Amino acid sequence: MAARGVGLLTRLPLHSQRRSRVQRSISRHLSCPGTVAANFGSEEQPSGGSEDKTLKKRFSEVQKERREQAQRTVLIHCPNNINEKKFLKYLSQHGPINNHFFYESFGLYAVVEFCQKDSVNSLQNGTHTPNQRTEPAIPFKSRFLNLKLKNPSNQISEQSYAQTNNQSPPSSKKLFELLSYAESMDDQLNTLLKAFQLTEENVRLRHLTCSLIEDIAAAYFPGCVVRPFGSSVNTFGKLGCDLDMFLDLDEVGKLDVHKDAGNFSMEFQVKNVPSERIATQKILSVIGECLDNFGPGCVGVQKILNARCPLVRFSHQASGFQCDLTANNSIALKSSELLYIYGSLDSRVRALVFTVRCWARAHSLTSSIPGAWITNFSLTVMVIFFLQRRSPPILPTLDSLKSLAGAEDRCILDGNNCTFIRDVYKIKPSRNTETLELLLKEFFEYFGNFAFNKNSINIRQGREQNKPDSSPLYIQNPFETSLNISKNVSQSQLQKFVDLARDSAWILEQEDKGQPSPSSKQPWGLAALLLPPGAVHTSLSKKRKKPVSEKVKSLLASIKSSTADTSTGTRGKRAISTQA
Repeated sequence: MAARGVGLLTRLPLHSQRRSRVQRSISRHLSCPGTVAANFGSEEQPSGGSEDKTLKKRFSEVQKERREQAQRTVLIHCPNNINEKKFLKYLSQHGPINNHFFYESFGLYAVVEFCQKDSVNSLQNGTHTPNQRTEPAIPFKSRFLNLKLKNPSNQISEQSYAQTNNQSPPSSKKLFELLSYAESMDDQLNTLLKAFQLTEENVRLRHLTCSLIEDIAAAYFPGCVVRPFGSSVNTFGKLGCDLDMFLDLDEVGKLDVHKDAGNFSMEFQVKNVPSERIATQKILSVIGECLDNFGPGCVGVQKILNARCPLVRFSHQASGFQCDLTANNSIALKSSELLYIYGSLDSRVRALVFTVRCWARAHSLTSSIPGAWITNFSLTVMVIFFLQRRSPPILPTLDSLKSLAGAEDRCILDGNNCTFIRDVYKIKPSRNTETLELLLKEFFEYFGNFAFNKNSINIRQGREQNKPDSSPLYIQNPFETSLNISKNVSQSQLQKFVDLARDSAWILEQEDKGQPSPSSKQPWGLAALLLPPGAVHTSLSKKRKKPVSEKVKSLLASIKSSTADTSTGTRGKRAISTQA
């Protein structure tokens, strides 16, 4: 189940409420040190050139600060008629409040960040376990609280109602409306990015959810860390995406070298198991039981322990997130950091990735249900590979990032070399100035004519290579290089992707010859690509004398300089379509 529509009722600190009804950048109103809102607030304003590189900290610094921010934060279920001013005054007796906002998900909730962690302890000490009424309660002291009104009638006031700021993805109707107002295709791609990307509040809520789960796991493993990874932190997450997290036990029982003096050394008594996989399964099994039996708001807990990567899946009702919890998944976090680097290098990267993913979802190329479909991660890597192949390249290869790395960047995980430079300021910006419109069209033409039957995709070297096996789509895992991240993709799904890429290239080519006016009522540009098959506007449909795939084959063949190469490429494409 994807995250339910989480509607945020955004609230600025009291001194700023008159300045803005909608919170656009929390960073302008923070008074306490140690926040990272300013760093993430810049993501919400994409620009159109590589020279406008977003100012970002290192990935590890951002995650550390986000975690500290979450540890100073509480989640409170509130009555619908809460008086905000009185609510904040009540909480302020425990310490100054740094930031807060309201959102809706199975009721009204408040996310409140204090300036000091001690304030959270003070609030918890003044909180009691609910009285037993019809059902006995399991006493669990967490930072997920429930506010009750002693005199509800006294709480109602004209200022108690917050402005709703919807944080769910826009509907198809709303998206087409937004795209119709754009002045160019570049504007359309950036508009889509702004509409779908994670908001500051949503990012905060994701880190808080991980912190709440960490509190539960710490009962068994003091010193453990629950870290978000994937779309929630790599800058490519869209509103409504799942929350992936992993239980990091590397810090548990680590030797403090400053206290290891003298002739003695102390070790913890532990239980041994036959393999690390069995240890992971046992740990997740216990954590799954804890979430199911003791975790407030954790419902639908499933222990999927026999998967290649064992996990616990559950819904966090209060936040609305569908969560997957794994253990010691450090390589996945490193992959998130790599995507974070690529998304930081050029403002066009995220806009293009969001567009391709939205296009794939509109045509059912991707699915939230596991199966033979192409995944969002595979699509993201395909976009990165395509941008590495431009002339001049827009993105560097992973090997070139490795060559720039210093000693502090060196990272070996499970025998895999995961080394790359982590400081974006040490990476030269691209000299490529191609527009998003051109890049999108070229993306479809490139992969509409890609020899998937013999070549693989490799972002380490940024070039096509012979496939090591017969998988229809082979995309090399950036770090575990013997693995294919798209091994699940079937031949029929790959062929569907190729056909749709060719169709889209043809549509954009026709618009170049006679683009409808943005003021017309006909879908144009990106909007035309997102229409269901067969729903392309009339002016294009009339020109289509034969199937789109055949038209694109002719178009692609016409731009080939060598007749011999064209013949070979055509045979290659036919081979794809005839494979079972």
